[in-house]
Amino acid sequence: MSPLPPAPVDSVDVGVYTVPTDTEESDGTLVWDSTTLVLVSVRAAGCAGTGYTYAGTAAATVVRDMLAGVIAGGDALTPPARWVDMLHAVRNLGRPGLAAEAIAAVDIALWDLRARLLDESLVVALGAVREDTPIYGSGGFTSYDDDTLRGQLAGWVEEGIGRVKMKVGRDPAADPARVAAARSAIGDRAELYVDANGAYHRKQALACAQRFAECRVRWFEEPVSSDDLEGLHLLRERAPAGMDIAAGEYGYDLPYFQRLLDAGAVDCPQADVTRCLGITGVLKVGALCDARSVDLSLHCAPQISAHVGTALWHLRHLEYFHDHVRLERMAFDGVLRPEQGGVLRPDRGAPGHGLTVKAADLEPFRVA
Repeated sequence: MSPLPPAPVDSVDVGVYTVPTDTEESDGTLVWDSTTLVLVSVRAAGCAGTGYTYAGTAAATVVRDMLAGVIAGGDALTPPARWVDMLHAVRNLGRPGLAAEAIAAVDIALWDLRARLLDESLVVALGAVREDTPIYGSGGFTSYDDDTLRGQLAGWVEEGIGRVKMKVGRDPAADPARVAAARSAIGDRAELYVDANGAYHRKQALACAQRFAECRVRWFEEPVSSDDLEGLHLLRERAPAGMDIAAGEYGYDLPYFQRLLDAGAVDCPQADVTRCLGITGVLKVGALCDARSVDLSLHCAPQISAHVGTALWHLRHLEYFHDHVRLERMAFDGVLRPEQGGVLRPDRGAPGHGLTVKAADLEPFRVA
């Protein structure tokens, strides 16, 4: 069998689209009314790959000014090599944050392009170890009244999703009652998770953990800032039995995850494929977790994360986040939908990640 010839990258295009949310939303530390999608297309040998990140227009500037020229002419069949090229290119810009998100979008596009050039599904290209990726429903914003909260969470359970998550931390005094309302809506049919987005102080978070345990909360995400590794470790040591402490969605590179794991800060780290340097980056985080036999949870961007999740050995689940679910259905044809048992199952018969951009539908939301 003769070796495949290189497929030089011909072009890199980027667009930015800001889509209003269906209602104003908030969590413990932020209020928002729109979500911005940075969409990247990389072409080689007459084929195009698509990637994206949830960031701002500045990430598109990084793609256009810092990354496109670096990967131009490089072999599209070797995404990890292009990933290394991009990491070197942003050395003086600073890797965590916008640069990491920009690299993530291009890296996802490169992996999609490679799979399409070889006419194989992304899960095959990544070396899947499972057929599907377990999910949990995520939303439950602090801006919701109790009826909306109960309806959303119960709706996911009716769809067969056995894990649901709500936001807390905006009004700590009201949080126990909101959590109790959520538990009453789902009964014993599903696990209940809460996410404070770093809103609590250490002792406040510990007191809340004790109250949440009364409602059998199984997962307490970012009870304190994800930068407070000592505080996370404290919560992990003192949280009620059966309650896992989680954080990591704002990890942008391997050194952060190494520190997170070394500190024993969480029971289950999280990684976001659109932030953590793309598919290549998340696979490396997965290797760190494999070495310690620690589960990894994937954060958001379900249409890409579902494919990556099949290739992670110690995967726990994927966050099926309301805003991203809604936007990805607007932006793409070929989206995956939950199947019985609360999983997303990638189509091995579709090349790449199987998504096709609905350009006409997105165009009214273009901002750059």
